[in-house]
Amino acid sequence: MTCKSTFFSRCDQLSGELSGAFADLGTFLPLVLGLIALNHFSPQGIFLGFGLFALFTAFYYRRPIPVQPMKVIAALVIAQGLTPGMLQASGMMMGAILLLLAYSGAITWMAKQLSPAVSIGIQLAIGLQLIWMGGQMMSETWLIGISAFIALFASKFMPLRYLAMPLVLALGIIWQMNSGIAPSFDLTGHTSWQPSWPSLDEWTSAAGLLVLPQLALTLTNAVIAISAMAKDKFPADKVNGKENFTPKRLATSSGLANLLLAPFGATAMCHGAGGLAVQHHFGARTWIAPTIFGTACLLIAFSWGDGIATMLSLIPLAILGSMLAIAGTQLAWSKRLIDGKPFCIFVILSTAAICLVVNTAAGLAVGVILEMGRRQWKQVSSLRH
Repeated sequence: MTCKSTFFSRCDQLSGELSGAFADLGTFLPLVLGLIALNHFSPQGIFLGFGLFALFTAFYYRRPIPVQPMKVIAALVIAQGLTPGMLQASGMMMGAILLLLAYSGAITWMAKQLSPAVSIGIQLAIGLQLIWMGGQMMSETWLIGISAFIALFASKFMPLRYLAMPLVLALGIIWQMNSGIAPSFDLTGHTSWQPSWPSLDEWTSAAGLLVLPQLALTLTNAVIAISAMAKDKFPADKVNGKENFTPKRLATSSGLANLLLAPFGATAMCHGAGGLAVQHHFGARTWIAPTIFGTACLLIAFSWGDGIATMLSLIPLAILGSMLAIAGTQLAWSKRLIDGKPFCIFVILSTAAICLVVNTAAGLAVGVILEMGRRQWKQVSSLRH
């Protein structure tokens, strides 16, 4: 390989890492900016938490394992106007639960009960939910949103695909500045950062209102599903001769981050299969992508002011929606939906349907029961023969 081709190869790789580093903003920014703009939470504490978690993730996995807000907790806090103390309490409780499940062996046992079909069904349901949420975010300025979605989706098949994400963001900001339409977020009324501790009432309220609804989604999407996806995308990865992306390791990293960073104002955080899908889609392959993202978050935390607040508020909601829909598309698609065996496809669709109609915990239970029934049937059939 010549020096010239090596140079262009490295440039292509770095552009992919840069593009992938910010590919998950469709999930990240609406929830984070919502907590700051609508609930007046401290931006310094939130961005500091994500920055430190992302840098730890880069060191721990050496791959583009994403960091995201815990969606159910963040959405409920925003929708119901809950306090920062409840958000802190939920993060610390989730951290303690994840560490307990990791080191008791329970999370490893749970992962073994999930066949690939159940995991794909859960991913399909979450992917469809992300597509729906993205569509709602695009609805007010649908032309901008649909155009951005088409550009991002089509970029996968183009030579300079890794430039699509920053280009779409830049064009979106320019459009917002010249459109005469008010930004979707007002980030000027934020609260200054200061350490605090939840009250007893906030602990008890957070346990029922936030932790229980979030737990099933975290265990499936942010631990078990991303474990399976990461193994598929980086099958050769080992740490001291052992698998890099076990459910135990993923539960441990999320658990530690929440337990240690929530007291300093961080929101509840996790990894996510959708984030990995979209970051990989846009070219992230190594520790460089989470390092770029984490460094950017730390810079925002330490230099927060009206200039940064204004710049972030200029990102159109429709652009964020298009990015969220891309993440959902990447997460929902699986070859098993086409070439899987009939019963496998039945389990996938049944699991996804119950997840969408009821909730993730119910979908998980239905998928596991169907797989247990299949195993019992195979055992009975083998005994008969």
